[in-house]
Amino acid sequence: MAAIGVGMLAFGLYLQHVVGLDPCPMCIVQRYALVMVVLAAGLTALSGHRAVLLAGSFLMLLFAGFGAFVAGRQSFLQWYPPEISSCGRDFYGMIETFPLQRVIPMIFKGSGDCTKIDWTFLGGSLANWSFIWFAVFAVVALVLLARLARRSERPRHALQG
Repeated sequence: MAAIGVGMLAFGLYLQHVVGLDPCPMCIVQRYALVMVVLAAGLTALSGHRAVLLAGSFLMLLFAGFGAFVAGRQSFLQWYPPEISSCGRDFYGMIETFPLQRVIPMIFKGSGDCTKIDWTFLGGSLANWSFIWFAVFAVVALVLLARLARRSERPRHALQG
């Protein structure tokens, strides 16, 4: 999960810095959620302790669920765009209008339009694919949690036999 997440983050940065697609505020939130999934998955994979596996799996489920919610909301907005969409200002407009100490936090909010579909693959937008991957991560985390719960339910005498 961590390796797939790192690949997804790298692809997002490629689309932003090489292709020139501006991320919207919802895209930035999804990136943060993905970073948290990657950190939880990576740290969980490095540990063999049951408590860390449980906590890490739960955190992966939590962050993946949050990312799926935001990606799902963005997909809904793309399918049914509101008449007036406001997802943030463009970068140059922010610099001209606000002092630098207010611009820096705004940069991390993104500047693209959340309802705009700039890129598609197999008919799905970036938000659609993000939702799918977040859902896959959530299912994997649920499977890990179920395995850990099943392992703790076994009677001790069955483990010795």
